[in-house]
Amino acid sequence: MRKTLDPFERRQRRVRKSLKENSAGRLRLSVHRSSKNIYAQVIDDAAGTTIAAASTLDKDLKAKLKTGADKAAAAEVGKLVAARAKAAGVKDVVFDRGGFMYHGRIQALAEAAREGGLNF
Repeated sequence: MRKTLDPFERRQRRVRKSLKENSAGRLRLSVHRSSKNIYAQVIDDAAGTTIAAASTLDKDLKAKLKTGADKAAAAEVGKLVAARAKAAGVKDVVFDRGGFMYHGRIQALAEAAREGGLNF
């Protein structure tokens, strides 16, 4: 019996399938957005490990952010995850927006990660 997927899960699977086909072995910058926070992590799918991660719940970010649910907070998370990835030796990634539209906080995080030195 087949499980019916909601539209978010369908978009998420479609995006990840496309990423796997076109990633050419690069690591994945995965983003998750909730109503109060935003999370980003660089994942090595071959090894099944997380190389670098950042979120609005990090102690150093939480102190200087007014809220974790705006574009400014997303930009700070993008800069932080880019810095941590570069420290781990990662330069080229593929951007995994999941089922989220490339708009608003997701776009702000991606642009800040590019400015921080990640290529995608």
